[in-house]
Amino acid sequence: MQLLRLLTVLLSLGLADARALEVLLEPGSDLAGTLERIKPGGTIRLAGGVHEGPITIDKPLRFVCDDGAIVKGNGTGSVITVSSPSVLVSGCQIRGSGDRHETIDSGVQLLEGATNAVVEGNHLTENLYGIDVHGARNAQVIGNTIIGPQGHRMNRRGNGVYVWNAPGAKVIGNTIRFGRDGIFTNTSRDNVFSKNIFRDLRFAVHYMYTQDSIVSDNISIGNHLGYAIMFSKSVSVLNNASIDDRDHGIMLNYANDGVVRGNYVKGTLDRSLFIYNSHKNSINGNRFEASGTGIHFTAGSERNAIYGNAFIDNRQQVKYVGSKWVDWSQNGQGNFWSDHAAYDLNNDSIADAPYRPNDAIDRILWTQPAAKLLLGSPAVQLVRWAQKAFPATLPGGVIDRKPLMKPVNPQAMESVQ
Repeated sequence: MQLLRLLTVLLSLGLADARALEVLLEPGSDLAGTLERIKPGGTIRLAGGVHEGPITIDKPLRFVCDDGAIVKGNGTGSVITVSSPSVLVSGCQIRGSGDRHETIDSGVQLLEGATNAVVEGNHLTENLYGIDVHGARNAQVIGNTIIGPQGHRMNRRGNGVYVWNAPGAKVIGNTIRFGRDGIFTNTSRDNVFSKNIFRDLRFAVHYMYTQDSIVSDNISIGNHLGYAIMFSKSVSVLNNASIDDRDHGIMLNYANDGVVRGNYVKGTLDRSLFIYNSHKNSINGNRFEASGTGIHFTAGSERNAIYGNAFIDNRQQVKYVGSKWVDWSQNGQGNFWSDHAAYDLNNDSIADAPYRPNDAIDRILWTQPAAKLLLGSPAVQLVRWAQKAFPATLPGGVIDRKPLMKPVNPQAMESVQ
């Protein structure tokens, strides 16, 4: 240890060559100067205490921190900027970025040259953005804790992790809280966002113009919206949980050719799943529970396969307006509906009677909300009885011809028990 500290002193005096050395810097050392002089492939280790930034890493190296080491910015720009490939930033407390959205002031900013960068095990607070992956290919953001500033209104805050045009980026095992969006990706592809925990955000995960990617095994708790897939193609949303999110658990908006499977959405005030102008998606094996609406399906969304899901104790299971019948079953398998008085005489686990979630009265209520005052009237009850007795009188809408007798229990339920 004494030898390493001696080397640190010599280095700060410009008398040592840092080639292939692990240099330990005490608080107050010349961090920026050391970064200039150290040779590519070396390691800079920060001892516990405050180390002044901002800094730029423009060569391949390992930048690691001992317990209690803090890299503190001066309130301008990003605290750590990486422009070189093959850089590791690990174990640091990082705080004190600037407050400008125009320059995406961040705790760590990975620029286009930061190919294969790894940002792992850091604790980022008091930064406008947590980590900005800005054009860096195959970057990894793993196991960090990112706490955004709470002094701003939510929409004025930065994102926990911002991914822009960064093919191959992986964001795995992070805890993100008090930002605008937990992960926001724009104009990217081949990304993996997995095993992250999101709280107190606008959107947990927000996709825009991002293709061929995976969102899996994440947990969203108490956010305005869980998983928003917008203007994107071939995105797989797998085994995620959304608990007590406000507006939507999962939203597909102009999202095509995707997969929504094995997710657990519970306690959303508005909609568990909202599908708007989205086509050719496979939606199966999910559980939508105790929400305002199980699924709201609108704006001409077509050729979506919806089967093998469970709709349990939602105030309204389905909201769908259409002039023709749409069958929500596939290959002899429909969905489970907790309000379906089902029977199964041949014991094949498929209900013997089809399920129709909406009737003409629902349609009137959606277009004329004031009609709710008449719900208890004998006339309304008579109309509903007649429609059940004579299904041919029903308007078009959703029909499940093969309802399931038992609900699906996706693996995502275990993560929030």
